Amino acid sequence: MLFLPTMQDNANKLHNILFSGTKNIVITTHRSPDGDAMGSSLAVYNFLVQLNHNVNVIVPNDYPKFLKWLPSDENVIIYEDNRDYSDELVNNADVIFLLDFGNIYRIQPFSDTIKSSNAKKVLIDHHEDPDVNIADIVFSYPNACATAEVVYEIIDRMNLNNYINKQIAECLYVGIMTDTGSFKYPSTTSRTHQIISKLIDSGAENSKIHDLIYDCLSSDRMKLLGYCLNEKLILIEENNSAIISLDSSELKRFNFKKGDTEGIVNYALAIENILFAAFIVEKDGVIKLSLRSKGNFEVDKIAKKYFDGGGHNNAAGGISNTTLSETIKKVELITNKYKNEIKKS
Repeated sequence: MLFLPTMQDNANKLHNILFSGTKNIVITTHRSPDGDAMGSSLAVYNFLVQLNHNVNVIVPNDYPKFLKWLPSDENVIIYEDNRDYSDELVNNADVIFLLDFGNIYRIQPFSDTIKSSNAKKVLIDHHEDPDVNIADIVFSYPNACATAEVVYEIIDRMNLNNYINKQIAECLYVGIMTDTGSFKYPSTTSRTHQIISKLIDSGAENSKIHDLIYDCLSSDRMKLLGYCLNEKLILIEENNSAIISLDSSELKRFNFKKGDTEGIVNYALAIENILFAAFIVEKDGVIKLSLRSKGNFEVDKIAKKYFDGGGHNNAAGGISNTTLSETIKKVELITNKYKNEIKKS
């Protein structure tokens, strides 16, 4: 992983803060937290409590059941369910860690509370184009495979690896595993595997973790996946593209639970000769998109230009302000407009 010269300087600054007396610390991450968001957050939590700080993890909204086995998950506070208490914790915080997001809007409706806090803010992220003005200390490395990888590197730069116990190792393993698609994405490097090796040596049970994340699907979720592939898959073969969509009534039909649609877009991308895939879902009154690509076609630019979103070169997301059917048509037009770029990838 390529780090800027300021990596060590910032690690030294953070070290000084963490060892200058007991602090009230809040950790937060983006809305609809995924494996990297929760893995990073709880890794940092389990690390900081060993340093005798008063630590709280506050997330904007709830997250999938398959992440709730993570060590210390029972201490996570859901902002939407505990607004007054969460605001109080933030107002009393000395330090706030902002993990796995680069723009404050990603933590709505929690963003105003965080912005108004006088606490020292530490940003740790791996997304493109972060707003570095939201934090006092910034660890931003878009070339990192996961925020969890950056967290490991920070601990390493502070020479505090001896604090990485089984609990922290498993949290970091989850973050890296989920954000690399089980180590198959191009962002996975030899350094990534070196870190994974060290995490296993520290107690992370890799086979158990994989089972808990990927092999615990409900029957409803499996049926929903089958429905998507059999009934909702649109192949645009001339543009090497595929689209899967679901409306709110279809989610209800399959007893949708948070996390049930995670990864569906990857099945579309797994089809031979498909280089760009979109999953579009109507959820909570909002049309949301997950975009994936292979090669050099940068879906983060598509998400940013057309869907008020962003992410990574090959994995991004956004929202649409039109109907589901209109959004599908818009994506179809996009595949036609960029078909040459998609094919080149």
